[in-house]
Amino acid sequence: MEALRKLVRETDLSPSNLIAPLFVVERGKRREVQSMPGVFQFPVEEAAEEAAKLSALGILAAILFGIPAKKDAEGSGAWDDDGVIQRALRAIRRACPDMALIADACFCEYTDHGHCGVLKGKEIDNDATLANLRKTAVSQARAGADVIAPSGMMDGMVAAIRDALDADGLHGTAIMSYAVKYASVFYGPFREAAESAPAFGDRRGYQMDPANAREALREARLDAAEGADIVMVKPAISCLDIISAVSRNLDLPVAAYSVSGEYSMVKAAARMGWLDEKKAAMEMLTAVKRAGASAIITYWAADASRWMGGG
Repeated sequence: MEALRKLVRETDLSPSNLIAPLFVVERGKRREVQSMPGVFQFPVEEAAEEAAKLSALGILAAILFGIPAKKDAEGSGAWDDDGVIQRALRAIRRACPDMALIADACFCEYTDHGHCGVLKGKEIDNDATLANLRKTAVSQARAGADVIAPSGMMDGMVAAIRDALDADGLHGTAIMSYAVKYASVFYGPFREAAESAPAFGDRRGYQMDPANAREALREARLDAAEGADIVMVKPAISCLDIISAVSRNLDLPVAAYSVSGEYSMVKAAARMGWLDEKKAAMEMLTAVKRAGASAIITYWAADASRWMGGG
């Protein structure tokens, strides 16, 4: 009997657990991402309209990824006070004053080489990247970001951001660190959505080896010690054991990113009639919550909210 199943259910998932990603373009029209059916790039004003729709469904938070019109070697558009994310933050804040706005703080969308920071030869210059990350975090927070989410896996990134925010008087701005970000094949479709594919090589030099579990706890503890308010594990479905370990060992909220490849492979299978998209998505999201995630970034945020009766 379904009523009894719900009565004793151990894991409850709700729209308030979900964070919706929004891809915002500086120039151009709304465009569906070919490898991610149902996901769009939005111009700034349409992103604000989309955020309002998400809010009406009971979704409390959105994470913003910006695609600038121009890119350069350092990714200077990331800290432009009139940049795409800054304008989107202000527009969405006007439309959704109560929504928690999270700004992804990385440079891969902004650099002409597609890597997550300043290059020295063909390697990342960690310290030079931290200097730019400080400027980006302050600019995003001034524009209205409630949470800064550094995703580049630079050493010392949380401490650098916390110091910069506090020095600017932005003490109330939280940090959600991509503390455990594995070098994963499941990020592929995102790189089309964010126009952030690396021009050469890969990101294994600064993202984690998927074979390592103890390293995940070290990374999460380091970020917690540096001042992170939330730690994130990415990707989600192939890292349920890591989500569980981090949530059991750290006294902080844990977020998980159900990444583009997870979404796209279910979409593809559903289109072929091989599985039921709704059931598969809800099973996956419930598994992530069951593993210990307090918040889940997911491309199914709007659909899942509707499936749960949010609208």
